[in-house]
Amino acid sequence: MSVQVWTWLLVGVTFALYFGIAIWARAGSTKDFYVAGGGVSPLANGMATAADWMSAASFISMAGIISFTGYDGSVYLMGWTGGYVLLALLLAPYLRKFGKFTVPDFIGDRYYSNVARTVAVICALIVSFTYVAGQMRGVGVVFSQFLQVDITLGVVIGMAVVLVFAFLGGMKGITYTQVAQYCVLIFAFMVPAFFISIQMTGNIIPQIGMGGTVEDGTFLLDKLDALHTELGFKEYTDGTKSTWDVFAITLALMVGTAGLPHVIVRFFTVPKVKDARKSAGYALLLIAILYTTAPAIAVFARTNLIETVRDTEYAEVPAWFKNWEDTGLIAWSDKNGDGKIQYVAGGAIEGKKPVYSDARGEYGQRLITNANANANELYVDRDIMVLANPEIAKLPNWVIALVAAGGLAAALSTAAGLLLVISTSISHDLIKKQIKPDISDKGELMWARIAIVGAVLIAGYFGINPPGFVAAVVALAFGLAAASFFPAIILGIFDKRMNKEGAIAGMVVGITLMLFYMMKFKLDFFGGGTQEDWWFGTSPEGFGTIAMLVNVVISVVVSRATAAPPQHVQEIVENIRIPSGAGEAQSH
Repeated sequence: MSVQVWTWLLVGVTFALYFGIAIWARAGSTKDFYVAGGGVSPLANGMATAADWMSAASFISMAGIISFTGYDGSVYLMGWTGGYVLLALLLAPYLRKFGKFTVPDFIGDRYYSNVARTVAVICALIVSFTYVAGQMRGVGVVFSQFLQVDITLGVVIGMAVVLVFAFLGGMKGITYTQVAQYCVLIFAFMVPAFFISIQMTGNIIPQIGMGGTVEDGTFLLDKLDALHTELGFKEYTDGTKSTWDVFAITLALMVGTAGLPHVIVRFFTVPKVKDARKSAGYALLLIAILYTTAPAIAVFARTNLIETVRDTEYAEVPAWFKNWEDTGLIAWSDKNGDGKIQYVAGGAIEGKKPVYSDARGEYGQRLITNANANANELYVDRDIMVLANPEIAKLPNWVIALVAAGGLAAALSTAAGLLLVISTSISHDLIKKQIKPDISDKGELMWARIAIVGAVLIAGYFGINPPGFVAAVVALAFGLAAASFFPAIILGIFDKRMNKEGAIAGMVVGITLMLFYMMKFKLDFFGGGTQEDWWFGTSPEGFGTIAMLVNVVISVVVSRATAAPPQHVQEIVENIRIPSGAGEAQSH
């Protein structure tokens, strides 16, 4: 069967499974909708958390970024993995003991203030919309190639799918759907890794294969370094980022992870604090399978790409190249008229989106209007590397289709979790807690579902018009979470003297500073700026660290300059540090 048929078959079967679970696990109460009734087993919650965590950025884009940036891409591995450890050890058990459904709910009650709750809601919406844009972009990339539709239409299809199981099942439906999605995505990620590792190094284990030798006895990484040097790139195993920026990005990703509302809420779906710790352990183990494989996938894909397209005549390139070219995610400019693809460092379209004309070139290639006038150039979108990898390696059609199904599972699982956070922030933290406290359970559920519809539409827009690669967009969401939520949560747990004035001031200043920096250097607002203009040499992806530190300083200074929290609040802070005695998550 063709790739197209295999893709329709595997995607159709997996989607039918997701829809069936959503209908089976339809939420009948706000407790079902928000925390799946609080009765999910630790193993199931661990699998669901892993799927929620391993988004399109992890599945599609992380290996793509590592394949292009080499050593510098390790910040994503270190930051996201370390952040999950931080979340499991320092936050999850204590928040579960507190018993609230959402981060804004925790902040509103811990800081005894609806103003603090509202600020937290605004922060949650900003973080979640930034994050979900990357997921919708990932959905569009997968659909555009494997189902042969435009990226925009792919995003719309993804919106419709995620709306069904988020709208019907809430957290209950999402949780059990994510268990299935974890199985799909991890199988889809590992199978091609096994195939390609055997093909290139003779070793079935990708992590070992990456450090192994190829046919001529050369170490694979040495071969890739030599290819890079030959083409004018920096060695793959050497980095270009400053030590400070690597540290800043890694820390921003770590503490941003610990502040992500859609991950934190997962620990309220289990019956006890002990179960929260168990599910965190299961999730970390399950996440490690993909995260330790991603660098190997990156090395395999980068080596195969260079060897496939370097000095190859366009008329002789494999079909996969022209298929991806039709989606706009690969571009080639033939300025010297030799008909060959040159892939060298310094190309004018390398690293930025090509702008296509309606015409076709002499060899049938799509013509680019923003290419350098004097050089042959190649543009490859980083987000296609994992998806195109099985095609480049000439793996069986069913493996290529399996990767498409896995990419969709990764993107949709996280998108559903984020949309639930958005709807909960509006229906519970704004409407129930502040605007209409006497609203009925049924009414609150109705508003939660209305909010999901609105959130899907906005998320779709950002998915169609994203400000960068999937992983880069997601990294900004982590920076926003680090700048806003993490200090308020960690100080709320471990500092009895922390009060509402300090928390509000810290969150407002932190997220405002991060938004300003992101908009200036990533979106070219406020006059824009280049790398030379970065503050303290810190990239937008790493600036969350600075914004977080500013948040902490302001929070502590303001809290010490104002009245201490009420005594009952200080007693709550003391109590949540004691592991025993936590009951079910509170019903609302």
